[in-house]
Amino acid sequence: MNPQSLSRKIAVKKPPVLFDKTQKIITAMERRLGGTFLAYWNSHNGSVCHNDVVALYELLGAIGPSRKVAMFIKSDGGVSTAALRIVNLLRQFTGRLEMVLPLECASAATMIALGADEIQMGPLAYLTAVDTSLTHSLSPVDRDNDRVSVSQDELLRAVKAWHKENRGAGSNPFAALYPHIHPLVIGAVDRATSLSTMLCEEILSFHMKDPKKARAISKTLNSSYPSHGYPITLKEALRIGLKVKPLDPGVNDLLLELNELYSEMGQQALTDYDEQNYHDNEIRNILEGPGVQIYYQSDKDWHYRKEERRWVQMNDNSSWRKTERHGKKTATSVFHIR
Repeated sequence: MNPQSLSRKIAVKKPPVLFDKTQKIITAMERRLGGTFLAYWNSHNGSVCHNDVVALYELLGAIGPSRKVAMFIKSDGGVSTAALRIVNLLRQFTGRLEMVLPLECASAATMIALGADEIQMGPLAYLTAVDTSLTHSLSPVDRDNDRVSVSQDELLRAVKAWHKENRGAGSNPFAALYPHIHPLVIGAVDRATSLSTMLCEEILSFHMKDPKKARAISKTLNSSYPSHGYPITLKEALRIGLKVKPLDPGVNDLLLELNELYSEMGQQALTDYDEQNYHDNEIRNILEGPGVQIYYQSDKDWHYRKEERRWVQMNDNSSWRKTERHGKKTATSVFHIR
């Protein structure tokens, strides 16, 4: 039985859109912070991507330029080049940019935070290292037959460990690596790491006038931590030279309340049809400002192909959607991005 016929028999789970509740918090945030407040939230299945730049442009266009913008980010990261585009766009709409962080702001999201004149961090907030990992078309596959990411740090540590174990052997460690990791993957990862360093310096240059300081911060974030997910708390952020300060407790509480509402919107919305078919209806990325909320919602079937040992997408109607307030009424429409 195909997923479409199954869906007619089983009600598909639909996550709530809590626009009225989130708008109340955004209004309260603007009163407290004295400027335009923007929210940028990713679920664990969402990520920073280039389509977010277009969504943010739509959001900023509806709000207009502002003397000061304070932005809440909660994200595990994503595409690093999209981070530069987001900062460049924000800087065209405001003279002063602040980041208010109550929770994780990792990887590419850390890069976005680097573009702020000031970063305010709550007790649970952290940035991370930004060393690049890459999923290449020639990357190794895992047990589910999916391509796995490879990072520069992992490669360097593997080579270092090989030299330690084979001291004086005189052979090449890459001869042992190539059967497992294609040489083009190794080259692509090295190139991506150079790009990451350059992106950090470029983003910092929007507000930091000392190129040596920007270069030192970029180098630290790209190569000084033993793990990509190493949590850089407020104390560590100060140590490496970022302009950070503690987040006001009242603002932190409001942001955690906003995150709870977004988490309810972005809850898992999987409808199981049978062991080989299910429907995904999850809200993954949310961008919001005064009077406007734009979000990306997955809306597709997944089917497991046993002979290929992998899940494939079917009947994909995923889209960006925009909720706006018109007087006392709200309306939701599809926002087309290709």
